[in-house]
Amino acid sequence: MKGRVPCAGLRNLLRALSFSVRCCSLHNHLQPVCLCSKTNPQKSHIPDCSGGTWARRTLPPGSILPWRCFSCKEGTKILSKRKEESSITTSELLYKNLLKSEQENWNDVSARYKALTKGIKAKLEELHNKYTFSSGSPRIRFGENVYFEENGCIFLSKGDNVGEGNVDILFSTEDLGFSDAFIQRIRISRDQRYMAVGLKSENSEEATCIIMKLGRSPTVEKIIPNVFSFEWATSDVLYYTTQKNLKSQNVFMTTFANQKATKLVYTEKDARFFVDIYCTKDRRFLTINSNSKTTSEVWLVDCRHPLKLPALVQARTKGVIYHIEHRNDELYILTTYGEPAEYKLMKAPVATSGMENWQLVYALEKKTKLVDLEVFSDHCIMFLKNAGHLYLKVISFLSHSIWSIKLPTWACEFELESHPEHTTSTCYFQLSSPVHPPKCFAYSFKENNLIEQAVQEVPIITNCHTTRLLAKSKDETLVPITVFHNTNSKELRRKPLLVHVYGAYGIDLNMSFKEEKLMLIEEGWILAYCHVRGGGELGLGWHRDGCQHNKLKGLHDLKACITLLHELGFSQPKYTALAAASAGGVLAGALCNTDPELIRAVVLQAPFVDVLNTMMETHLPLTIEEQEEWGNPLADEKSMKYIKSYCPYQNIKPQCYPSVFITAYENDQRIPLTGVLQYVQKLRKAALDHASRTSEKGNWIPNVILDVQAKGSHCESSWEDSLNEVARHLAFLNKELEEVCHLQHRMKACK
Repeated sequence: MKGRVPCAGLRNLLRALSFSVRCCSLHNHLQPVCLCSKTNPQKSHIPDCSGGTWARRTLPPGSILPWRCFSCKEGTKILSKRKEESSITTSELLYKNLLKSEQENWNDVSARYKALTKGIKAKLEELHNKYTFSSGSPRIRFGENVYFEENGCIFLSKGDNVGEGNVDILFSTEDLGFSDAFIQRIRISRDQRYMAVGLKSENSEEATCIIMKLGRSPTVEKIIPNVFSFEWATSDVLYYTTQKNLKSQNVFMTTFANQKATKLVYTEKDARFFVDIYCTKDRRFLTINSNSKTTSEVWLVDCRHPLKLPALVQARTKGVIYHIEHRNDELYILTTYGEPAEYKLMKAPVATSGMENWQLVYALEKKTKLVDLEVFSDHCIMFLKNAGHLYLKVISFLSHSIWSIKLPTWACEFELESHPEHTTSTCYFQLSSPVHPPKCFAYSFKENNLIEQAVQEVPIITNCHTTRLLAKSKDETLVPITVFHNTNSKELRRKPLLVHVYGAYGIDLNMSFKEEKLMLIEEGWILAYCHVRGGGELGLGWHRDGCQHNKLKGLHDLKACITLLHELGFSQPKYTALAAASAGGVLAGALCNTDPELIRAVVLQAPFVDVLNTMMETHLPLTIEEQEEWGNPLADEKSMKYIKSYCPYQNIKPQCYPSVFITAYENDQRIPLTGVLQYVQKLRKAALDHASRTSEKGNWIPNVILDVQAKGSHCESSWEDSLNEVARHLAFLNKELEEVCHLQHRMKACK
């Protein structure tokens, strides 16, 4: 619920690849943007000064710019097309009327949840305070120096001893006038003389990079607005990408030596590609990564000579994704090149890096998800997931042996700690689950064993049982489900069940620790996570089987999962609720249309519910990029018909719907609020039409509620706003399922 520093490793890069997709993970993090094969690649140009006259040379879509021909002063803006001004149209007036109507409706109905919301909020605050210590941010280690972030401040300690007198404060968002922002990214220069900090506001998609000069009295050296990613090439040379309108397509270099300068290094002209910066583990290279959803291109910046032009690793080849690490003058390449089209670890000499020289090191097993990969001086460690189970795969570069390390069965998520020294003999990370606060572990390469760090100050929940199931979908495919419930619960069939689903962009369901999940378990709820196709839980093929013309498979998977849960005695339809966010709203909304009898209530956060109309609006920032995920209804009639067959908005009809609570944001750049407003109006009308047509005594009319937040954005919210949202969602669910939800705080509120 609270923004934290992004983790280290290639996972950071993989998350960056997914930044421009619809989801942006309402959990901090996130598959690459889409490539539309029918779009002709745009060309980029560079000015040529030879002969004293300006000429045009055509370059590939992503091109390196010779610095002698271009200089960009700090603050210079990249020109873009002017937006044509238009008068207020009928559609804009309709939007304003719909928004006003829903705001008035929320003001009318919110009072009924006020007391219950207050009680739930108090319980969540208590749990948050209790588990704050154990859920701290991962740490950045430089020898004995350990950097960590907490409550908007960055601290430096000697070793892991964070006692009084051993910690220095280096940075405070409040002291610098950024009290409404949270720390998103931290990068320390290799001599620890400078620190770059990424700050993001809850009301904006763009981040601000603050450069601090460290020392006895840290001072602000530079502020760079509208930044997406950044890395230090040397102790005083920083590379960064800028972001505008959800796109990151320009790379700049700025120096902090005697002659300070900022220069444009790279520009990407193909709108389907998104650019990110990554630093190899040994700090030998920076990589400029330009990625679409299916294709990659990487350029190398030599950190020994950061002012030289970057070198191309392998020109973009349609359908081939690759990412780069480095060790001993060899590139280690994580790629989809070759068959099957799943990730493989390959290698090639730096001097001859073309794919014709790529040699296989390790290929993932079938239906295995690569979560992260770290390359050290003598070892490579991979964090893998298979059927919901996390485990490690360790490769020795010296003995060429490979071995597996089991992780605790309760573990569902991991967070890798940053350790810039690639020669280290220990890899540090945290494990968690929705109901288990993060626990610190270390893997020793020398001892070949897993070490659990110091015993938690806060006891870990022990009365929660984790069950992993397989549901048979319509086409006989087995779909994983992870279930949590209180071991002391009796008659599970009469307990409330909260089902979670996502199923898009090859992204896993968020299963990190959340205070509200632990509270629900303690109150007797059952939690189920359905790992349907379209997500990434079983590798890249699992995603391919659930995108474009396979989207209905994800819907069939979700139905099969809920049906199996009920058959096995995990609750029943009238006590079942469904939760989804962002693109997960597609499957949740579709299920409400096709099988409303399976669930009693639904909570949606910034849901994508109007796929067809959104994908026909090419002026929206993500439409072109996402055609690979959803299809192109403008160019392909088959795609239009298929999208229309499952689109939640298009398939609303008069019938008995479950109650629905939606939270949306006025400033959401990813999910147009217009579509959500129209969806709510149409859904409410259909439910009322059905009720008016049936004259049965005691006919139930569902509640359809929209809570539009003026603050906040699609990706992040402040702790306080997030707390309020979660409390309102749970209050709504408890009201809808009150026949069985006798929560302590609700009973106190009734008294």
